[in-house]
Amino acid sequence: MRLCRVLLVAVAVCVAMGASQAFAQAVDRCRALSQAPSPIQRAALQTIKLSQSEVRLTFIGHATWLIESAGGIRVATDYNDYVRPTIIPEIVTMNRAHTTHYTMFPDPGIAHVLRGWTNDGTPAEHDLTLADVRVRNVATNIRNFSGGFVPHGNSIFIFEVAGMCIGHLGHLHHTLTADQIGHIGQLDVVMVAVDGSYTMDVAGVVETLKSLRARLILPMHYFNHMTLNRFLASIGSDFPVEVAKEPMLVVSQQTLPAEPKVLVLPGY
Repeated sequence: MRLCRVLLVAVAVCVAMGASQAFAQAVDRCRALSQAPSPIQRAALQTIKLSQSEVRLTFIGHATWLIESAGGIRVATDYNDYVRPTIIPEIVTMNRAHTTHYTMFPDPGIAHVLRGWTNDGTPAEHDLTLADVRVRNVATNIRNFSGGFVPHGNSIFIFEVAGMCIGHLGHLHHTLTADQIGHIGQLDVVMVAVDGSYTMDVAGVVETLKSLRARLILPMHYFNHMTLNRFLASIGSDFPVEVAKEPMLVVSQQTLPAEPKVLVLPGY
């Protein structure tokens, strides 16, 4: 598969740009666990107008999602040169593990480019509020090609919108510490790489998801049905699994499941 081949040859060489935002120290609304008990609503068309309590999520492919708020803010995760949404988002996040997770040439029309790493090994720090969307990050380490690791080379990005907390784990290479889980807070939705090799083994992914207990788990970064099914077989004994027909859904606090659930969306 083309993305798989890209991953095998990619070299993580990047430059950090832009000034960092101060990391939020206050207790975030992500810390509170919600108990809304209804099923998920799916959007048939991307032109459906969102209410203030709703967020539209579209799986573009690989590790890229488009997050859209009622206030018209669009965010693209792990923005890169290979898999992109057709629109120019207001905010993009990137990670440095492979070139399918970042670009050195983001579209100049993007107002806010948030890189999940720095060149000096210090953790990236972002806390940006734009209209009805807040974006912040929690740094994690990544492996390097020599068998060691890069301190703070990856960021978990948390998007606070419509009274929900949506987490994108990026190219996560290890299970989370108690301190990291505390800074992440209680997620309502989590987007997680489930390839089981380039990021983290399946057992580690399942452990991480059980520790986070997000109410909606959205797999990403799977290269074929074999890798996806391996993950689903491992997590199916802990959480129910559903496969959607469309790559897009609309979620709100009222329509999220009461207990953690895995929902597989097809990527474009």
